[in-house]
Amino acid sequence: MPETSSPRHHPEDLFELASEHEQVVLAHDAATGLRAVVAIHSTALGPALGGTRFYPYASTDDAVRDVLDLSRGMSYKAALAGLDLGGGKAVIIGDPTRLKSEALLRAYGRFVQSLGGRYRTACDVGTYSEDMDHVARECDYVTGRTTAHGGAGDSSVLTAYGVYQGMRAAAEVAWGDPALVGRTVGVAGVGKVGRHLVGHLLAEGATVIVTDPHGPAVAALREEHPQVQVAESTEALLALPLDVYAPCALGGALTDTVAATLGARIVCGAANNQLAHPGVEKTLADRGVLYAPDYCVNAGGLIQVADELDPSGFSFERAQQRATGIGATTSAIFARAAEDGVPPGVAADRLAEQRMREVGRLRGIWLPTTH
Repeated sequence: MPETSSPRHHPEDLFELASEHEQVVLAHDAATGLRAVVAIHSTALGPALGGTRFYPYASTDDAVRDVLDLSRGMSYKAALAGLDLGGGKAVIIGDPTRLKSEALLRAYGRFVQSLGGRYRTACDVGTYSEDMDHVARECDYVTGRTTAHGGAGDSSVLTAYGVYQGMRAAAEVAWGDPALVGRTVGVAGVGKVGRHLVGHLLAEGATVIVTDPHGPAVAALREEHPQVQVAESTEALLALPLDVYAPCALGGALTDTVAATLGARIVCGAANNQLAHPGVEKTLADRGVLYAPDYCVNAGGLIQVADELDPSGFSFERAQQRATGIGATTSAIFARAAEDGVPPGVAADRLAEQRMREVGRLRGIWLPTTH
């Protein structure tokens, strides 16, 4: 991990950074250029499941910090979704458009296989179901494969559906009615998940304004839904009179500046780790902005790929029914937040940790109380 000799890069810093985690493993395959990190946050509920992110991180430190944050979120996401799975995540460092190959993916599969099932992988940013088919040629612990190989296929379908259900739950708290008809929703990021979310919102009669720096993604969306409006940038989108803001790109979208100026009544989106730091949520709450914790509302994709592990085989209908429950879970988080007088994110953590402790005790795994 260390890239320089400065004191903050001493190896023991990794133990400090990963103090909540059970295991962090680095993998390198010189022949294919594979450099990967797998972080297993918790197996209190079962084997860790989480996607593989293929991304050109600026440094190994950035990759490690990201995989630690993401894997922790997966533990809480699985707990809130009621799954018997723990939380883990993997990152492959590099530009997937240049580095990705079948050989690299198979090398990565051998690495995951070596973990003996403690970690099960799926898709994430930069990886697709077809990639998981390659990984599965070397590994038994893969979900999110193509439907042609008996898999769940594109998990963004139910990720978007879960966000939509969570948004309706938030609307009921904010306005006393879950309906989004007539509401203006700003969607930042219209990639795999955002474009499906837009479809749900338009079908209900919402006005949708989108932004995405990737021009072809916007063009494809506009071709399918010409009524969608487009903002030139995220800053331009946030300056508009929105009812709901849906961050659906990468994490860290909710900065101090955004929290202090956001005009939307609700924040509910698919991106992981939306809060730039924990204090941002308090700013939102103090301003009356209702934040739906991302690791609750974006659990639909996890539910989808987890269903692939069912002995009877994958059932989209069964997974969708379970993802519908994200709305009820979101409502329960808001109710707990009101009861405890805390922001929704703290309430979500408490509910997730409660289940992890209860199930962990039954399995002989004891967890500390953090809230």
